[in-house]
Amino acid sequence: MTDDLRSAGAPTLEDVARAAGVSRATVSRVVNGVRNVDPVIQEAVRRAVSVTGYTPNRAARSLVTRRADAIALVVSGAGVEPKAAEESEDTTASGDGSSFTAQVFADPFFGRVVTGVVNYLRPRGMHPVLMFAESSRAREDVVAYLRQGRADGALVVSTHAEDPLPALIAEAGLAAVLFARPARPVPVSYVDLAHQDGARLAAEHLLGRGCRRIATISGPLDVPAGQARLTGFRDTMARHGHPYIPIVEGRFTQESGEAAMERLLAEHPDLDGVFAANDLMALGACHVLREHVRSVPGDVAVVGFDDSSAALACRPPLTTVRQPVEGMAAEMTRLLLDRLSRPDGPVTSVIFEPELVVRGSA
Repeated sequence: MTDDLRSAGAPTLEDVARAAGVSRATVSRVVNGVRNVDPVIQEAVRRAVSVTGYTPNRAARSLVTRRADAIALVVSGAGVEPKAAEESEDTTASGDGSSFTAQVFADPFFGRVVTGVVNYLRPRGMHPVLMFAESSRAREDVVAYLRQGRADGALVVSTHAEDPLPALIAEAGLAAVLFARPARPVPVSYVDLAHQDGARLAAEHLLGRGCRRIATISGPLDVPAGQARLTGFRDTMARHGHPYIPIVEGRFTQESGEAAMERLLAEHPDLDGVFAANDLMALGACHVLREHVRSVPGDVAVVGFDDSSAALACRPPLTTVRQPVEGMAAEMTRLLLDRLSRPDGPVTSVIFEPELVVRGSA
C-alpha cells in the first residue's frame, strides 16, 4: 500500500477505483457481486482491492444489497422436549436441547456438513450461523431470525422424518435447501444420496466374500435414509436367494450398534456377515464382536455406511459405503445461493452416487 493511502486512513472505494483505473460505481458493482461486469474489469478491481487493502463496510453493503451475507445452518429435529424446557423463559434460540446438541457434535456426519458449507462460503465472503431447532420454540425462533433478514437463507439438516421446520420455512416464503429428501412433499430444493444403491453395494460385497448368514443393523426406520438403506439391502439379498435376513433397528449411534450386535449374536450366533447402516453403529458392532472373541473379518465380516472418521477409528478399519458429505453440503450451499440470486427459479434436487470403500473389516 502506498504511503499516501496509509496516511489517509482506511482505504476507500475511491482509492480502489484510482488503482484499478475505473469508476467508483464500477468498483461498487464488483464488490457487491453484480454479475454483468466484464471479467477483465472484475479482475482489475480485485487486484486493486488486494493492493489497497480495501475491506467492504458490511453494514453499508447490507443497506445496498439488502443481504446479510450470512447463511443459517440449521440442525433440526422433532423430538419431544421436556415440558419445562418448552415453558422456560430462559430457553435460548436453540432451545434447552443440551442432549440434542451433544448428540449432534458427537456424530462425525455433522462436522463433515459444516466443513463442506464453510469451505464453499468462505471464498465468497459469506459466513454460516449455526442454529439448533429441536423444539417448537426453537423452530419459531429460526423462522423469525430468517424473516428479520439476519440470514439470507437456511441450510436445513433434519434428524427426524416428522420435522415440521422445512414446511414452516416454505410456508413463510423463505429461501432454504435441505440435506436429504424430506419425508413429505415440501416445495424446497434438496440434495441426497442414492441410499438404496449404496446398500446394494454393501450386500453384493458381503455375498461376494462368501458370507451366507448375513444380518443387518438398520438405521432408525422413522428416517427416510434408514428406510431406504434397509430396503436396498433387503431387496438385493432377496435377488440373490436370501428372502429373510435378521434385522435389528439402531439409532445411528455407537451405543445402539453395540446393543443391536449383542442381540444379533444372542439370536443368531452363527452369523458371518453384518451390514450396519452407518459407521458409528458398525464401530459399535465391531467392539461387541471382539468382546465375544469373534474376529473381524475372519469370523464375521462387517460393512458400514458413510465413510466417516469412525470408519478409520475402527479396528480393523471399516469397509464402508462412501457418502460424499462434504461435496453434498457444498452443493446444497450452491443451490441456496442460486436460489437467492434467482428467487423465481425452479425447486430442484441433486442426487449423489455412493461408492464402496474396501478396507480391512470385510
